Amino acid sequence: MDITISLVLLLAVGVALLLRFKAVGAGAAVVVALFGFYLAGTDASDTVNQLVTAVTGALADAGR
Repeated sequence: MDITISLVLLLAVGVALLLRFKAVGAGAAVVVALFGFYLAGTDASDTVNQLVTAVTGALADAGR
């Protein structure tokens, strides 16, 4: 659970920075956030969760 919370905070900071430096518009950020919200309710959420877990595990092992 710690990785999930950290990843959410990291992604939120990334979105805030993109909005701050006008690299992406507010409308696009809202559309992407809504897409993620609705994607979490589909069967694809398990696959996405496994992929993120595998990538964060590989990054953690590479950092040792």
